[in-house]
Amino acid sequence: MNNPRNGRPYRRLCAAQRALGLPCWLCGWEIDYQADARARESFTLDHAVPLSRGGPLLDPANARSAHRACNSSKGNRSSLKTVRTSRRW
Repeated sequence: MNNPRNGRPYRRLCAAQRALGLPCWLCGWEIDYQADARARESFTLDHAVPLSRGGPLLDPANARSAHRACNSSKGNRSSLKTVRTSRRW
Protein backbone atom coordinates (compact mmCIF):
# COMPACT_ATOMS: atom_id res chain seq x y z
CA MET A 1 0.00 0.00 0.00
CA ASN A 2 1.27 3.48 -0.87
CA ASN A 3 1.95 6.05 1.80
CA PRO A 4 -0.50 8.94 1.20
CA ARG A 5 2.19 11.42 2.30
CA ASN A 6 4.23 10.49 -0.76
CA GLY A 7 1.39 11.24 -3.17
CA ARG A 8 0.80 14.21 -5.42
CA PRO A 9 -2.10 15.69 -3.37
CA TYR A 10 0.07 15.79 -0.23
CA ARG A 11 3.01 17.33 -2.09
CA ARG A 12 0.62 19.95 -3.53
CA LEU A 13 -0.64 20.79 -0.03
CA CYS A 14 2.95 21.13 1.24
CA ALA A 15 3.85 23.39 -1.69
CA ALA A 16 0.78 25.58 -1.13
CA GLN A 17 1.55 25.91 2.60
CA ARG A 18 5.22 26.65 1.89
CA ALA A 19 4.23 29.35 -0.65
CA LEU A 20 2.39 31.24 2.09
CA GLY A 21 5.74 31.93 3.79
CA LEU A 22 4.18 31.95 7.24
CA PRO A 23 6.12 31.84 10.52
CA CYS A 24 6.06 28.71 12.67
CA TRP A 25 2.61 28.38 14.22
CA LEU A 26 4.10 26.75 17.32
CA CYS A 27 6.84 29.22 18.31
CA GLY A 28 6.07 32.26 16.16
CA TRP A 29 9.61 32.59 14.74
CA GLU A 30 10.36 32.88 11.03
CA ILE A 31 11.00 29.63 9.16
CA ASP A 32 14.06 29.25 6.92
CA TYR A 33 12.28 28.02 3.80
CA GLN A 34 15.63 27.61 1.99
CA ALA A 35 17.19 25.38 4.67
CA ASP A 36 17.98 21.74 4.03
CA ALA A 37 14.92 19.60 4.83
CA ARG A 38 16.83 17.85 7.63
CA ALA A 39 17.73 21.09 9.43
CA ARG A 40 15.95 21.90 12.69
CA GLU A 41 14.85 25.31 11.42
CA SER A 42 13.50 24.03 8.09
CA PHE A 43 9.84 23.93 7.03
CA THR A 44 7.59 20.99 7.79
CA LEU A 45 3.87 20.65 7.34
CA ASP A 46 2.18 20.17 10.68
CA HIS A 47 -1.42 19.20 11.31
CA ALA A 48 -3.39 21.15 13.92
CA VAL A 49 -5.36 18.00 14.70
CA PRO A 50 -2.76 15.19 14.55
CA LEU A 51 -3.35 12.41 12.07
CA SER A 52 -3.09 9.87 14.89
CA ARG A 53 -6.08 11.57 16.52
CA GLY A 54 -8.25 11.54 13.42
CA GLY A 55 -7.14 14.78 11.78
CA PRO A 56 -7.58 14.97 8.01
CA LEU A 57 -4.37 14.53 6.02
CA LEU A 58 -5.22 16.69 3.02
CA ASP A 59 -7.49 19.38 4.50
CA PRO A 60 -5.84 22.81 4.10
CA ALA A 61 -7.71 24.01 7.20
CA ASN A 62 -5.74 21.44 9.23
CA ALA A 63 -2.35 22.34 7.68
CA ARG A 64 0.14 24.56 9.50
CA SER A 65 3.70 25.70 8.84
CA ALA A 66 6.20 24.66 11.50
CA HIS A 67 9.91 24.26 12.14
CA ARG A 68 11.04 20.65 12.01
CA ALA A 69 12.21 20.90 15.65
CA CYS A 70 8.93 22.45 16.87
CA ASN A 71 6.86 19.86 15.01
CA SER A 72 8.92 17.02 16.46
CA SER A 73 8.65 18.33 20.01
CA LYS A 74 4.87 18.77 19.66
CA GLY A 75 4.45 15.10 18.84
CA ASN A 76 0.83 14.02 18.53
CA ARG A 77 -0.59 16.58 20.94
CA SER A 78 -3.33 18.73 19.47
CA SER A 79 -2.80 21.65 21.81
CA LEU A 80 0.24 23.79 22.43
CA LYS A 81 2.06 23.69 25.73
CA THR A 82 0.72 26.31 28.07
CA VAL A 83 3.16 29.03 28.96
CA ARG A 84 3.76 29.21 32.68
CA THR A 85 3.99 32.68 34.05
CA SER A 86 6.00 33.78 37.00
CA ARG A 87 4.25 34.07 40.35
CA ARG A 88 6.35 37.16 41.07
CA TRP A 89 4.65 40.33 40.04
